[in-house]
Amino acid sequence: MQDLTEGKPIGLIFRFATPMLIGNVFQQIYNVTDSIIVGKFLGKEALAAVGASFPLIFLLISFIIGISTGSTILVAQYFGAKDENKVRRTIDTMYIFLFFASILVMIVGFLFTESIFRAIKLPEDILPDATLYMNLYLTGSLFFFGFNGTSAVLRGLGDSKTPLYFLILSTIANVFLDLLFIVVFKWGIAGAALATVLAQTGASITLVLYLNHAHPIIKLSLNKLKWDRSIFNTSVKIGLPTGFQQTFVSIGMIALLRIVNDYGTNVIAAYSVAGRIDNMAGLPAMNFGVALSTYVGQNIGAKKMHRVKQGLTSTLKMSGWTAIITSVLIIIFRYPLMRLFVSDPDVIAIGGEYLVIVGSFYLMFSTMFVIGGVMRGAGDTLIPMFITLFSLWIIRIPLAALLSKQYGVIGIWWAIPIAWTMGTILSFLYYKTGRWKKKARI
Repeated sequence: MQDLTEGKPIGLIFRFATPMLIGNVFQQIYNVTDSIIVGKFLGKEALAAVGASFPLIFLLISFIIGISTGSTILVAQYFGAKDENKVRRTIDTMYIFLFFASILVMIVGFLFTESIFRAIKLPEDILPDATLYMNLYLTGSLFFFGFNGTSAVLRGLGDSKTPLYFLILSTIANVFLDLLFIVVFKWGIAGAALATVLAQTGASITLVLYLNHAHPIIKLSLNKLKWDRSIFNTSVKIGLPTGFQQTFVSIGMIALLRIVNDYGTNVIAAYSVAGRIDNMAGLPAMNFGVALSTYVGQNIGAKKMHRVKQGLTSTLKMSGWTAIITSVLIIIFRYPLMRLFVSDPDVIAIGGEYLVIVGSFYLMFSTMFVIGGVMRGAGDTLIPMFITLFSLWIIRIPLAALLSKQYGVIGIWWAIPIAWTMGTILSFLYYKTGRWKKKARI
C-alpha cells in the first residue's frame, strides 16, 4: 500500500502509474496475442470475428465495471482518511455486487449475442466465429470481474504492483495456451477464447489466494462477506454516471462498427488490428489518468486540496511527452506493426491510414483523459459522463456517418480525433469552474 498524500507529486504519480501501465500492457497482450495468432494461423475472417467481438464484450461488462469504480474511489478516500473499517466494508460490498453482476452478464450475453451481431449486419462469413468466440469468452465472466475488481481495490489502496505480477503470469499462460490450442490442437477460434478464459481464471484465483495470506486488509472469505447498504448506495451514486458513460461508449463502439461493417471484411480486419495498436498506444494516458484519480482521492480524503493542482500539472507533463513520442513511433512503424497481425496488403494499407490519422492526435487524447482523472478522483463522475457522451454521440458517430459518405473509410477515421479535441476542450473548461471540488464524499 502507498500513501500518496506526502512527497513530490511527480515522483509519486510516476511510480504509482508505472506498474499499472506495465500491467495493462500485459493485459492488452491478451488481446494482441489472440489477434496475432488468429490472424496468422486462422486467416483474416477469423481475425475480423475476434475484432468484432470486443465492442460487444465491452458493452456487456462496461456498466458493471463503471459501477464498481465508485467502490474504488471510496476505497481511496477512506484510505486517505485512515478509516480501515470502511475500507473493508466497501471491499466486501463490491465483491458481493460483482458476483451477482457477473452471472447476469453471462446469461444476457448467451441470450442476445447472435441477435446483436445480426442487428449490426456483421457479414455472414464472420458471424459464426464471432458468436462462438463471444459465448466461450463469457463463461469466464465471474473470474474476469473478480480479477479486475480486486486490482482496482488494490490501486485505491496505493498498491499498483501486486496486480502487475499476476498479470504477467497470466499473460505468459495465455500465450502458451493460445499456441497449444490453436497451433497444436487445431481448435480454431474456440481455442483462442478458451485460452483467454483459462488465463483469466488462473489469475483471479491465484491473486485471491495470495491476498488472503499476505495482505493486511483484503481477505476474501465467501461466508464472511458483509453487505453494507449505505456504502453500496454511495458507491452507486459515484459509479452510476461512469457506468452509464461506459455503456454508451460501448454502444457507440458498436454503432461505429456498424458503419465499418458496410465496407466488408478487409476494412473490419484493418479496423480490428489498428484498434489493437491504438489501444496499446492509449495505455500511458489512461494509466496516468487512473493514477491521478487515486492521488486526488487520497489527498481529498486527507484534506490536502492544494496538492491536487500540483498533481495535475505533473501528470500533464509526463503524459504529454509520452503521447508525443508514441505518436511519432506509431506513424513511423505503422506498416511493420500491421504486418505482425496480418499479411494481406489491402488490410495493411487500410490500417496504416487509420494509424496516421488517429495516431497524430494522441496528445489530445492524453490531455482529455488526465483532466478527467481529477474529476473522477474527487467523486465527480456526472459531468465527465456528459462530456464523453456528447463527444461520442453528438460529434464522433454522426460525423463518422457523414464523412464516410463523402470520403469513405477515411472519414470514419477522422471523426475520432475531432471528437477527442471537443472532449478535451469541454473537460478543461469544466475543470476551470472548480465545481468538482464539492463532490468529495469524505
